[in-house]
Amino acid sequence: MPTGFVAMVALFMSFLEVRDLRKSFVSPEGGHGLVVDVENFSIAEGELCGMRGESGSGKTTFLHLLAGILRPDSGSIVLDGSEVSKLTESARDYLRASSIGYVFQSFNLLQGFSCLENVLLAMAFADNSDESRAKELLDRVGLCHRLNHYPSQLSIGQQQRVALARALANRPKLVLADEPTGNLDPANARIALNLLRELCVDVGAALLLVSHDEKVVSGFDKNFDWKDLNRAFAQAMKE
Repeated sequence: MPTGFVAMVALFMSFLEVRDLRKSFVSPEGGHGLVVDVENFSIAEGELCGMRGESGSGKTTFLHLLAGILRPDSGSIVLDGSEVSKLTESARDYLRASSIGYVFQSFNLLQGFSCLENVLLAMAFADNSDESRAKELLDRVGLCHRLNHYPSQLSIGQQQRVALARALANRPKLVLADEPTGNLDPANARIALNLLRELCVDVGAALLLVSHDEKVVSGFDKNFDWKDLNRAFAQAMKE
């Protein structure tokens, strides 16, 4: 089969497609430091991927670019046919609420709201409030008896499970997980990883999980090193 045809098929099947993506920040000295420089990256619909990388290497910045939280200096991010970087801020916010589930390392639960309310609020941002689904998800992650508890009344592992339920609340097409097991002990880390994968499979979501932990990343059929993807970090390592 011709190489060009294979490339065209791969491109057609890709759900997330990144090309020549660059992002820099102003340093304290006033210069510009290049943090992300990715030539090519893609994820197929429903694909589960793990990416390993050191702390401070730009992994979180990359995820924020994919989610539309940050805008790139240049390059293209196409998510399910939409060019993310060309959308207005409000359009990016809606895309993120409706199509992207984000699992933060620090969970980012709203402390003044119960478990159920945290999940319902995520749904409200996508105009998709569904209390029965919110309860179903919290039951799925083993928290049906904690619906009205606040984050401060939960263990770290339980807070992470609320974060997983919230990320999957709107049946996203893409889930981004930033060091989701970084604050968990090994037992709770295994539980969280299994739940995350199962929930993504249930809704057919693609998953990109980033971690510095080799054991976490190696459990994915598709796994790779951030240093091989990010030319900015590779260059910084040489200097």
